[in-house]
Amino acid sequence: MAELRPTLSLGARLVAGLGALLAIGGVVLALAAFAYGRTAAREAFDRLLVGAANDIASAISIREGQVVVDLPASAFQLLALAPEDRVAYRVSGPGGKLLTGYEDLPDPPSRGGGPAFYDAAFLGEPARYIVVSRRFAERSFSGRVEVVVGQTLRARNDLARDITGKALVVLAIGGLAMLLLALLIVRGALGPLDRLAARLEARDPQDLTPLDGRVPREVLPMVQGINGFMGRLDRQFGTMRRLISDTAHQLRNPVAALRAQADLARDEPDPERQRLLVARIHARTVGLGHLLDQMLSRAMVVHRGDSARRAVLDLRDIALAAVEAGDPQLIAEGASVALEIEEDPVPVRGDELSLTEAAKNLLSNALKHGQAPVRVGVSQQGREARLWVEDAGPGPSAEVRARLGERFVAGAAQGGGSGSGLGLSIAGAVAEAFGGRLEMTGGEGAPFRMALVLEVAE
Repeated sequence: MAELRPTLSLGARLVAGLGALLAIGGVVLALAAFAYGRTAAREAFDRLLVGAANDIASAISIREGQVVVDLPASAFQLLALAPEDRVAYRVSGPGGKLLTGYEDLPDPPSRGGGPAFYDAAFLGEPARYIVVSRRFAERSFSGRVEVVVGQTLRARNDLARDITGKALVVLAIGGLAMLLLALLIVRGALGPLDRLAARLEARDPQDLTPLDGRVPREVLPMVQGINGFMGRLDRQFGTMRRLISDTAHQLRNPVAALRAQADLARDEPDPERQRLLVARIHARTVGLGHLLDQMLSRAMVVHRGDSARRAVLDLRDIALAAVEAGDPQLIAEGASVALEIEEDPVPVRGDELSLTEAAKNLLSNALKHGQAPVRVGVSQQGREARLWVEDAGPGPSAEVRARLGERFVAGAAQGGGSGSGLGLSIAGAVAEAFGGRLEMTGGEGAPFRMALVLEVAE
């Protein structure tokens, strides 16, 4: 027997999926925050370099044909905002002649007219530099003076890490809040499933009525599946209950009669009377066996109507199988049955065994209670397919027709004779199981016809 094993809950799966999504998004946002932090720190300290370089450049003057550099204190005050960084500067005149500052500072990769930033090392540390040029055109001096100011990157890196760390803290808090909120939402969304499970557990084992009430749209297919399953179970249990009830009801009297006749036959001294009693016992045994066969057949077709896989069948094959089953020879020896089928296939959707059983019961009913000749045929009219059995009899009366197909109806046969009525009940159950119906036509001077009407399959 298969055992149900619990797996990861839906809530845990949703939270895990959302957590993975947030983790991936967090990594992407962390990289973006780090890039943003670096950019913000670079722009902030680059402005300090620009300010310091411009202050130094503005303090350069020409006196008696000589370049005079009066380093302003404000320039170094700006750079002092990063107290742990080292500062380097150089002022050079035309031809690269050093005027003041460090002589071995790295040169910019290219010299243009405007300010330019570049990265290089200073005393073994990475640093950021800016080069600013100021051109003089005077009578005593003409040329370009170049100012280079550099600063190491310690403060920049610290600021970038600080911005990134604060952004990551905000992202982590937001992610945890979203996970908690998602968990609460998931628990609330899955609440109808818990209530549905509680309703099912609180039900009586014999209560197979459909579940009702308002349910979320996503849960509706599952509830409909449960209702369909319980409906099939209810029909199966009903079939078993009816079978047991019918068996007890229908077999009690025949079995008692068989026992009484067997007792009489055992104690009967007259051989002729004993022979008559044995013949009666045999006849009752045959009738009892036929009744049991019909009861089991009805239980079988009702069961297969809910459980058997439905396939597209040719209704002509069903009629042919019913005629070739040999029932005419067993029911009415010497009777002839004419088969009339069309040349084109007549497709229907159903179960082959159940449809064949229904066709055989229609044919048996006509052979037992109808009048020769008996014909079996298949026809199609529009979207309806018919498997019909016709005989020359007048058919049952209007009162009996109204109850035709009910179980154990006395006089439910065509001619109004005795019969259990199970044959037509089986045919009716098969027709209902496959979305069809039983149809009676004719009588009162016209041949009587019983037809199993089904919808034509695509």
